[in-house]
Amino acid sequence: MAVKLIMSWDIAPEREQEYFEFVVREFIPGVQRLGFELSDAWATVYGSQPQILVGAVVPSPAQARQILNSAEWKSLNNQLQDYVRNYRYKIVEARSGFQF
Repeated sequence: MAVKLIMSWDIAPEREQEYFEFVVREFIPGVQRLGFELSDAWATVYGSQPQILVGAVVPSPAQARQILNSAEWKSLNNQLQDYVRNYRYKIVEARSGFQF
């Protein structure tokens, strides 16, 4: 059963330019290198929901756990925390279409 990692966050106001550079140059390639396939990327323009929502899929829950426990994931995730606030994530059964 494929699973989806759903992450959400708000960009730290004082770090916007650095955030975009990090996400494009390091975070997205790193997530893909670890084995996740990016499936969704959403930005909230209006309202009180998280500013960014990202979905990434792997073939199994075991593979997701292995990736999330890896040193490379922990390093990427720690670096992301320098640029974001209100970070949350969850693993759900992957379905087609939008998942929150």
